[in-house]
Amino acid sequence: MNPSADPGEDNLRVALLEDDLLLRDRVLLPGLRNYGFVVDGMEFAAELWEALPRRGYRIVVLDVGLPDADGFSVARQLRGMDPGMGIIMLTARDQVPDQVRGLSQGADAYLTKPVQVELLAANLHSLARRISHAAASDGNGQWQLDANDWCLRSPQRHSVPLTRTERKVMARMLATPGVSVSREELVAELTDDVHDFDMHRLESIFYRLRRKVEATCGEALPITAVHGEGYVMTPAVH
Repeated sequence: MNPSADPGEDNLRVALLEDDLLLRDRVLLPGLRNYGFVVDGMEFAAELWEALPRRGYRIVVLDVGLPDADGFSVARQLRGMDPGMGIIMLTARDQVPDQVRGLSQGADAYLTKPVQVELLAANLHSLARRISHAAASDGNGQWQLDANDWCLRSPQRHSVPLTRTERKVMARMLATPGVSVSREELVAELTDDVHDFDMHRLESIFYRLRRKVEATCGEALPITAVHGEGYVMTPAVH
C-alpha cells in the first residue's frame, strides 16, 4: 500500500528503538518502509546516541522499556537537544499517568502496543508534515500556544494542557510579551463583569499555572507580578 501523504520532498529518516526483535524486524521495519519511510531499527539507546550525529534523524519512535535506558528520559533528552524533532512513544504501558508523562516529557504522540502499522505510519506522516511546516515558522525558542491553543508549549517543546480559563489568560499574556498587562485587562478576558470579579482569583490562577508548568515540564513560567500594574511575561533570551 502506498502512503497517502508524502512526509516532505524527501522521505524523513526515522530511528526505531524497540528491543523486541520479532516485532521490530519482522513487523515494524518492513511495514514502515512499505509506507515510504527510511527506518533504522535499534535495540539500545546507546545506538541512537552514536548514530544521531551521522544519520540526522528527524523522527524517533521510542519504546519506554529499553534495555539500557528509560524511554521517558530519552524523550526528554531528545527534546532538549532538538526542539523540532518528532518523537513518538510506542509502548505497552497504557495507563493514563504514563501517557501524560510521555507527552509531558516531549513526545508528540503516545501509542500503545499492539499497534497497527497503518496507524503508526499515519502518525508518522502527520508528524512529518508538522515538522516540515514548523521549520519555517516555529523554533523561535519562545513560549507559545499550540496550533489548537489548548496546550502551552515551552521553549524546550514540552506541552502543558490548559483549562479554558488558563487558555484565555495565557493568550492575552503571549499577545504582548515583555509588556505589562493590567489586572483589569486580564479579568476582561474572563468575564463581562470586571467590577464583581475577585482579584484574588486572578492571583490564584497564576499561582496554580506556575506550579503546573513547573511540575509538568520542569521549567519556570516567566510571568511576574508588577506592583500596582499587573503581570508581565518575559520573552526567552537567546
